[in-house]
Amino acid sequence: MDKLQIIGGTPLRGQIEISGAKNAILPLLSATLLTSDKVTLGNVSQLADVKTMLNLISAMGCVVTQDQIVIKKEVTISAPDKLSTLAPYDMVNKMRASILVLGPVLARFGHAEISLPGGCAIGTRPIDLHLKGLQALGAEIEIENGYVKAKAPKGLKGADYTFPIVSVTGTANLMMAATLAQGTTKIINAAREPEVTDLGNLLNAMGARITGHGTNTITVEGVTSLHGATYQTMPDRIEAGTYAMAAAITKGAIEIINADFNHFPATVQAMKQAGVKFTPTVKGMLVEGPETILPVDISTQPYPGFATDLQAQFLALMCLAKGRSVIEEKIFENRFMHVAELKRLGAEIRISNDQAIVTGVPHLTGADVMATDLRASVALVLAGLAAEGTTTVHRIYHLDRGYENIEQKLGQCGAKIKRIS
Repeated sequence: MDKLQIIGGTPLRGQIEISGAKNAILPLLSATLLTSDKVTLGNVSQLADVKTMLNLISAMGCVVTQDQIVIKKEVTISAPDKLSTLAPYDMVNKMRASILVLGPVLARFGHAEISLPGGCAIGTRPIDLHLKGLQALGAEIEIENGYVKAKAPKGLKGADYTFPIVSVTGTANLMMAATLAQGTTKIINAAREPEVTDLGNLLNAMGARITGHGTNTITVEGVTSLHGATYQTMPDRIEAGTYAMAAAITKGAIEIINADFNHFPATVQAMKQAGVKFTPTVKGMLVEGPETILPVDISTQPYPGFATDLQAQFLALMCLAKGRSVIEEKIFENRFMHVAELKRLGAEIRISNDQAIVTGVPHLTGADVMATDLRASVALVLAGLAAEGTTTVHRIYHLDRGYENIEQKLGQCGAKIKRIS
């Protein structure tokens, strides 16, 4: 397995361009299953999860064409009428987001058989929210031998459905299914994340009639068919927030290009409270780390609250704050697995139920650490960048699922970081 070796202690200075958003690309790719026409997506990152989704829809019969000019990052997909409605275990077990093909396939073909998905071990992510939403639209669903078997022989019917808890992928799945349902669907307590808005914008470009995406109530007027479109993926707000924290934790200054800092307002606010400086530039945002990091309490919440996907990175930053901070995780119950590894670097952290109580230390010291999931792995990279001495991060296949060319991007800002095979 590859690992990253980092010699810490260098303030990062330079520019980093943000890639297309992983959490947007995966549902956008799933949406291409709703039409036999060609759909071209731009700003598609070269990530392990993206490759997994492309392999899945290719195995189902989609024709996938990737632009040979890497800088364009375009992918064109056409999903023929003879598409397989089976998503097998060996294609789905690597990634939770694979469940996103269920809604589109069921809506277009009237039946689907999708293996129960895999992915990061950060707590329960029940797909029953997806299934109950589809059942509200008239789907008949059984779970048998590890597969979700869904059918709607007379087509899906529009209905009102209220999510009991906010679910980003659940909202996306139901929104895609509702585009081809008969009548009007109202999705209540819908996720408001920018990635959901991005999906709604693509679907509308394909001929769907969706309003309210970006609010907690989404209305979808079903149409008989969708058509092709060309669409540019939004920048990755989690990647942008991560590199902003890289500048902060190393007391450096990074100009972050091609990112919308309005997409993660609670994180920016918390970082400002910690002393981090944000200055708009012609190309993006200059983020400058403070000489003294101040402690800040945060609690993860659905959008527009503090993103759970930025919690681990912010916790790493608080390890060097002057004082005590409380990090509360309200989305996933098992998302503090990075704490034990941060403590190997000298961090002082105590876990109490859904809270991590962090007492800042003057410095961290390099050590061998093990990545346990995607965001935990990048938190260890951030800590290693600030630590004295050498840090080696093992199992970075997690990292490759969500960060494109991370060692190159950090290296061009002066980080002493290299990949070891």
